[in-house]
Amino acid sequence: MLHTINKSPFEKDSLTTCLRYAQKGASILFIEDAVYACTKGTQFEKDIHDHQGDIKFYVLGPDLEARGLDNSNLTTNIEIVDYKGFVKLVADNEKTQNWL
Repeated sequence: MLHTINKSPFEKDSLTTCLRYAQKGASILFIEDAVYACTKGTQFEKDIHDHQGDIKFYVLGPDLEARGLDNSNLTTNIEIVDYKGFVKLVADNEKTQNWL
């Protein structure tokens, strides 16, 4: 299953809830303001790191760039995808859950 998160983790608890329900083999894609969850030095870095053995993490590159961020700002093992990569993730997963 693909989970998408679009809200900043500093405003909503979507990431925490998503991580509680995401099962082994799932993928999580951070879009819009959720990209802030992927940055180094945040309280969410440990949460992401703790789940990296079971869940694959992705971030939408154009949303990173729109916020003045790039791969040097990201915590480890998060893959940057473009819009084609986003579409591929949706196509490769039977279900998509949006966390608002």
